[in-house]
Amino acid sequence: MKTLGVILFMGLVMMACSGYTQQDKPKKFEVTKTEMEWKKQLTPEQYIVARQKGTERPYTGEYWDNHGKGKYVCIGCKLDLFSSDTKFESGTGWPSFWDPIKKENVLVASDNTHGMSRDEVLCSRCGSHLGHVFDDGPKPTGKRYCMNSASLSFVKK
Repeated sequence: MKTLGVILFMGLVMMACSGYTQQDKPKKFEVTKTEMEWKKQLTPEQYIVARQKGTERPYTGEYWDNHGKGKYVCIGCKLDLFSSDTKFESGTGWPSFWDPIKKENVLVASDNTHGMSRDEVLCSRCGSHLGHVFDDGPKPTGKRYCMNSASLSFVKK
């Protein structure tokens, strides 16, 4: 019985550590910084989320309930990512959008961590982790870009 427990535990560890595939990521981003430069620029939470692919807890981020008019830019490089015009209430506790400002401003990469297969969303200029995109959003795209507030900065109109 103990052996079975060890085997199951090791299997879970291997699934959780399966990692992200590099197939959709460029080898070099336009904006590159050392880890020390990122740590100096970002708060500890922003660094964990944007640079180490963390996730903030639902209903805790600054923008999940933001109803202001404006745009959301990357916390790492200020690239325009999402507009308040495409933000919607998803009920998930994270800011959600049905489309980016420009498709080329975000990259989608395979994320096979934590025993799941998801589509990770990255800033196309600096590679910051933004969140994930799902196929359960509203019309017209049917997409739900579920983003971390810690990866975004809001610029009022």
